[in-house]
Amino acid sequence: MILGHIGVRKGSKGVPRKNFRSLLGRPLLDWSLDILLAHPRIDAVVVSTDDQEMYDHAIAKGTLPIGLRPDHLATDRAAKWPVWQHAHEASAELLGEAQTAFVDLDVTCPLREPADVDRALDLFFAEHPDMVMSCTEARKNPYFNLVEPDETGALHVSKPLPDGVVARQQAPIVYEHVGGVYVVSPSYLRTATSLYDGRVIPYIMPPERSLDIDSEFDWTVVEALLKHRQSS
Repeated sequence: MILGHIGVRKGSKGVPRKNFRSLLGRPLLDWSLDILLAHPRIDAVVVSTDDQEMYDHAIAKGTLPIGLRPDHLATDRAAKWPVWQHAHEASAELLGEAQTAFVDLDVTCPLREPADVDRALDLFFAEHPDMVMSCTEARKNPYFNLVEPDETGALHVSKPLPDGVVARQQAPIVYEHVGGVYVVSPSYLRTATSLYDGRVIPYIMPPERSLDIDSEFDWTVVEALLKHRQSS
């Protein structure tokens, strides 16, 4: 039993009401939810939300009826991990069947494709980590071209190496964590207290599918990329 999960809050500071805002004629929520509902390897889907309109919308499309998210998990300071734990536990009570994987898609990453879910699942079942987390190679590197000010305001490389780095290719590889797809072991989800307690390995996505919508600028870029994809 593989459970698919979507977490969507009512509030959003960067882009007001973004999770249910129309993106090319579909709510942003549906760009992720429809992938899970149509995916042949996902057995059931749950949407965790504090928003009645989004909850009713998801239930009408066939998600599990777990009710609205508890208030303490609906603030802008609520972490992802306890939200996942609550949804996992509430769904387990309805399903009555042991889960083999918990798959989460962030609604803010609508450029991912169904094949990304497949590849992340394949990696999870081949490597047996506690969690597979989607990443992309970072455009900026703290060993080379990310800088931070000291107490005087002077800039320095964020993570200097003893011999320095004069070319990006010399710097250690670092990844950006993106919300494309997470695959989590149910036993790890029940017992750990945060994402990084156990063995978390990356599923690498290309940059053109790894943009997260956190601002109006991001929305404009993602919308343009989706239009281009649809016209290709």
